[in-house]
Amino acid sequence: LPLVEKCRDLNRAMRIGTNHGSLSSRVLSFYGDTPRGMVDSAIEFADICRSQNYHNFVFSMKASNPLVMVQSYRLLAAEMKRLEWDYPLHLGVTEAGEGEDGRMKSAIGIGTLLSDGIGDTIRVSLTEDPEFEYNPCNNLAKMAASRLAVVPEAGTQQAATKFYTDSRDITNFARRKGQILENSEDEAVDASGFLCADGSVISVLTPEMLSKENVPYLYGELGCKTAVGMPFKDIATSDSIFMRTIPPSTDTVARTALRRLVEVSVGLIVPAEELEKHPLPNSVAYMSLNDAVAKNGKLPLGAIRLAVAIDGDEDDETLQKVKTLNPAFIFLKTSPNISTLHGSRRVFEVLKSMEVQSCVIHHYQTESNDKNDLALDMGMTIGSLLTDGLGDGLMIEQVGTLQSFGLEALRKTSFSVLQGCRMRSTKTEFVSCPSCGRTLFDLQVTTAKITESTGHLPGVTVAVMGCIVNGPGEMADADFGYVGTVPGKIDLYYGKEVVRKSVKEDEAVEALVDLIKEYGMWKEKDVEETEKELTLA
Repeated sequence: LPLVEKCRDLNRAMRIGTNHGSLSSRVLSFYGDTPRGMVDSAIEFADICRSQNYHNFVFSMKASNPLVMVQSYRLLAAEMKRLEWDYPLHLGVTEAGEGEDGRMKSAIGIGTLLSDGIGDTIRVSLTEDPEFEYNPCNNLAKMAASRLAVVPEAGTQQAATKFYTDSRDITNFARRKGQILENSEDEAVDASGFLCADGSVISVLTPEMLSKENVPYLYGELGCKTAVGMPFKDIATSDSIFMRTIPPSTDTVARTALRRLVEVSVGLIVPAEELEKHPLPNSVAYMSLNDAVAKNGKLPLGAIRLAVAIDGDEDDETLQKVKTLNPAFIFLKTSPNISTLHGSRRVFEVLKSMEVQSCVIHHYQTESNDKNDLALDMGMTIGSLLTDGLGDGLMIEQVGTLQSFGLEALRKTSFSVLQGCRMRSTKTEFVSCPSCGRTLFDLQVTTAKITESTGHLPGVTVAVMGCIVNGPGEMADADFGYVGTVPGKIDLYYGKEVVRKSVKEDEAVEALVDLIKEYGMWKEKDVEETEKELTLA
């Protein structure tokens, strides 16, 4: 109470920040470590402020997990509406990390909420020099502002989106699970690998990528491992590939490369009109929904499955015909005439009402030439749907004359989106704080060392915290923690428990690796990866 009274008397603002990992024992006993518990904790402190007639405060729900962050803010906004309160909300994905991943997670969390009209101030928290936080933060604000209904273009798109009833339940997260393909004895290849239950990545190829000179590198860019020149799938291999045009049957090098990919369960999706000109065995025929309906789903020679494209502007009667077609893939790329967010939500509502189980792949097209801007736009555009459980994967396609990104870069960005939305883990998840005056070691250098040593562990989350003040509370989702305690000394955590105290800083990274091994979550780097690194060095 003395602090609240002092702030009230001096007219000073206060932030009520609820930390996902620092809820009281009492709150934990009622709600567990959940968004609902975070909201209850924040409301409790707000009640204290209000009891002293103090209202100059802002709420902040602090979580490094974008899904937890989004749900907690939505619940808080709903609770404030119920209580008829109107206090500002400060948005941020805490300890988001660095580089593309840090920007991606921030865009997923902040962008999703801004798209819902939730949030008053924002901060993008990066393990980088502070000045590098401004651009992504400012760009997210501009992107959100451009999508408001008061902006003529955005307002026209929203008005053009056909009516639907939004049935999302903010109190209970549930992901729509598309039906994964099953292997058929009648087919020469195993189609069950064309999609992944945890989220699929479809890569776009051009015929030039299949030239004799490029094929040796193509498999690696798709994330395949190779043995005696033959590809096979790995944890971060593209599940399927999409080609608008394919090489003719006379191009034996290109056709052999495609055949080898399909033989290891990489799907090959090609427009039906292209397959009619150049039949390709064991392919997936891609058609617009209207064309598929007109052809009654008939496949061209060689194709074994159907993929349909939807633009969200179809009427309900047309969309309902998807159920009869029962496609293996539904590609969703909304018409430029309607709102991407609302048009996509409408499609999922219609599919839900008809109990259509086909996997829906978000088809994202870009002309961007900046990887950071790409991460922000994808996080906001696609992430805002995936965080609601709407979608089973994505495909990035570069359009226009400027082709700024390589195949491998786009594949990795796609997997980053899925991991940021807590769908599919293909690498170590890092939670790392931005540097501040309390930091007891060089965060950027140390984070780079830890990433180098432990970045190849899918399903493992490592937190790198500069000090003891907020560290343990802000790494609630981490399996292992690396936390500065006093200058030159590090405490290592397993979950929320300190298991190694006062480790010398120059020995701490190696001790962290040993700790991961001790708990059975370590694996050695693949030989190919190590050899590649040595070659590059």
